Amino acid sequence: MTKSINHQFFFSHKPEVVWEYLTNAELMALWLMKNDFEPVIGRDFQFRTKPIPSLNIDGIMQCRVLELVPFKKLCYSWQAGPGDGSVSLDTKVLWTLRETDKEFTLLHSGFTEIENLAIYNGMTEGWVQNINKIIAHLNAASQEASSN
Repeated sequence: MTKSINHQFFFSHKPEVVWEYLTNAELMALWLMKNDFEPVIGRDFQFRTKPIPSLNIDGIMQCRVLELVPFKKLCYSWQAGPGDGSVSLDTKVLWTLRETDKEFTLLHSGFTEIENLAIYNGMTEGWVQNINKIIAHLNAASQEASSN
């Protein structure tokens, strides 16, 4: 079994503005999770949430920035486990922005273990909800800027 989550969204904002929501730790916390992200290749960081015992996840996602092309591409590893040092989820997240067609895509790949199926199912819809939060924040910021 190898599964990937692949979502495509469109934006009406400048890629630089969308990029901020993908690379600024404070903005990422608004739509995803608390984190200590820094946009530096090779940088280890964590996303933190409540433990999810039913999925064998302690709530700490161990990640590393793998690729970074400002305003175009961001790739990071995404590992999680029960908290005993073992990894039960070993995946990658790839964000791609295309200014020409105002598109950004998410590819979350590497769901290879049968034990990952429940996580995959939850994250498939979870990513849509979280990306919609980005869009809502972008739209609210645009409305606020236009009213000033």
